[in-house]
Amino acid sequence: MTAAANIARRRWLRLAAALPALAAWPAWAAAESDEISAAEKALFVDNHLAGLVPPLELAYRFSRRGSLEPELDDRVTLMLKARAGGGCCSAQASFLSGAERIELPEVEAAQGNPVILHFLERDVREMQRRTKGQSSYFRKRIRMALAQSATLRASTLPYAGRSVAAREIEIAPYLEDPLRARFEALAGKRYLFTLAPAVPGGVYAIATRVPGASAGAPPLVAEELLADAATTTLARLAR
Repeated sequence: MTAAANIARRRWLRLAAALPALAAWPAWAAAESDEISAAEKALFVDNHLAGLVPPLELAYRFSRRGSLEPELDDRVTLMLKARAGGGCCSAQASFLSGAERIELPEVEAAQGNPVILHFLERDVREMQRRTKGQSSYFRKRIRMALAQSATLRASTLPYAGRSVAAREIEIAPYLEDPLRARFEALAGKRYLFTLAPAVPGGVYAIATRVPGASAGAPPLVAEELLADAATTTLARLAR
């Protein structure tokens, strides 16, 4: 195992102790191979919080659209504070509100932006609710897609009145799923992670989209977490 992979693995063991439900997320943490894909590194290893000076809050908008469920517009806040030993950051999330709220423990010694894991954990819980499948299975499919079949591309996007460089990571975890017949209506779901170093916390947007039943139909469900002052990325999943 390389030194970088060893350091990253130890970092995730610490995170797993704080967030047992999220321990399975990094594909390489339990994989037979020690190799980390470029998508995994960008999402789970890179230090998105570098340069931030706590205490501060990172604010995101969350939306849900589509024909499957009622529309939703809500907020996500990540509160960052100095670690016990100094430096950035311990992180506590307030993720949605009311009946949609999910409870998440504090993440100590965060480096990657925990909002990525929080979004994914909520997503697999929603997949379980909608399909009656197992959240562990959906986690596995997402991990495999990030490790084996993610598409990465560079882009430039508007942010706070200027253009910023971004990196897009797109996956479709269920298209080649041998068990897709069990949840066929959602099998076309695609995920788009948009990272931008110029955005505090490094996360520009995370979006998912399930296409409608026919060409030109509105999406069955489309959800997006979007940094304040960023512009929606959902149209990129409709191409």
